[in-house]
Amino acid sequence: MNTHMHITSWVLGFILFIIAYMLIKQGKQKQAKIVHMILRLDYLFILYTGGTLTANYIVNAQMPMLAEAITKALAGIWLIAAMEIILVKINKGKSAKSGWIQFIIALILVLILGFARLPYGIAP
Repeated sequence: MNTHMHITSWVLGFILFIIAYMLIKQGKQKQAKIVHMILRLDYLFILYTGGTLTANYIVNAQMPMLAEAITKALAGIWLIAAMEIILVKINKGKSAKSGWIQFIIALILVLILGFARLPYGIAP
């Protein structure tokens, strides 16, 4: 159940991220700020559900999986930071190329570790 809550929270986070990004690009700063604040609240839920999943790996500490779980947790935090970097830089009118590069790298790491490698993911 916790895995489904985590997946739901980050899917919602990606949707809110895309909406905030599009609103900023359209020049709708007030609406973008509201969506961005809601996204920041969703980050807290993502961190909570991800933290409980990581705690499950720590309790069942088997070294290869534990190292991958910690790596995935750090990559997830990195992904959230990259999303923030992108939105803040775009809002200030600056280039967000470095944020997008970090976003793509962290997203690939998180998806591979979360779905393909770790047992609490969808793929066995």
